[in-house]
Amino acid sequence: MKIAVLKESKTGENRVALSPSVVQQFTKAGYVCTIETGAGYKSNFADEAYTNAGAVIASTKSELLSSADIVAKVNAPTDEEIGLMKSGTALVSYLYAAFNPDLVKKLAEKNISAISMDAIPRISRAQNMDAKSSQDNLAGYKSVLMGANAMGKIFPLLMTSAGTITPSRVLIFGAGVAGLQAVATAKRLGAIVEVTDVRPETKEQVESLGGKYIEVKTEEAVKVEGGYAKEVSAEYLAKQKEAVNKSLAQADLVITTALVMGKKAPVLITEEQVKLMKLGSVIVDMAVEQGGNCELSELDKTVVKHGVIILGQSNLPSTLPQNASELYAKNIFNLLSHLSTKDGFKWEMEEEITKGTLITHQGKAVHLSLVQTA
Repeated sequence: MKIAVLKESKTGENRVALSPSVVQQFTKAGYVCTIETGAGYKSNFADEAYTNAGAVIASTKSELLSSADIVAKVNAPTDEEIGLMKSGTALVSYLYAAFNPDLVKKLAEKNISAISMDAIPRISRAQNMDAKSSQDNLAGYKSVLMGANAMGKIFPLLMTSAGTITPSRVLIFGAGVAGLQAVATAKRLGAIVEVTDVRPETKEQVESLGGKYIEVKTEEAVKVEGGYAKEVSAEYLAKQKEAVNKSLAQADLVITTALVMGKKAPVLITEEQVKLMKLGSVIVDMAVEQGGNCELSELDKTVVKHGVIILGQSNLPSTLPQNASELYAKNIFNLLSHLSTKDGFKWEMEEEITKGTLITHQGKAVHLSLVQTA
């Protein structure tokens, strides 16, 4: 089978779907890889590195897509790219199908078998395919560095002849993959770290990394779906707000990571709470692309509100493109190795990973979440 890798066209995107090392793995497995010229340049992968790995370089999208059996991307395809794909092509990329019904319709109409990298089931045998986790891990790390850069003070305790500098205090909303990496990074830099999460089972993970878990006392059980918390009640959010306000007022850096699968991100920090924060403190809102956890965040902007610096940087993995691309490429290799061979796809429609990731197939939407809402 022929795999085509396109140069990403989305503004601010520096990643590429396959790295040269993974192209070499595919080539050894019998696949043929064709790469659009310059596709890996922003990830520090030259065309020469791809040719040395066994790939063919193509100069135009039409040249790639007209003969491709599989199209590998980071972001969802454009209308132009969909138009250039042949009927029956398999697409592997982020799709966020629940938010993009028009995209799903266009893919189905073109008879594209669309496989979504954001829909990998959170099960043990799919861990090495889980692009959400691999990219969130990097994003959690980078969020701390961005916050540290925006702060007017250092993280660690420092004892000098001129006096003692007390350690910075960091508050993290959400103890998923990104949040836990943020905990580990902030602790390595010497900060005092506190964490709040609606899932009480994360307490042990937080404490194992040296963070302090802020408990919200409630009898309400939080439902978890696919590793993510489902929407919680307004009463729970009010109790969480009360529990964290003291820590929020003391924090030098706040990082928010809370997402709800398929829905707008919950607002966890209101304008009134921002007013409680210290002058010069920083918020890094990692949920800004889904609406933001802070009421005052603005997409891809750094704003100062009530003396608090609020960073709304989207697509944090793209700021670490070499590592992000390497990990994403390995996720794709592991997924395609499971779903296909060099001779074709297995299309085991009831198999858990196939069923979880396949969005459109044979001219229609097939993912359970789309069929149920159709």
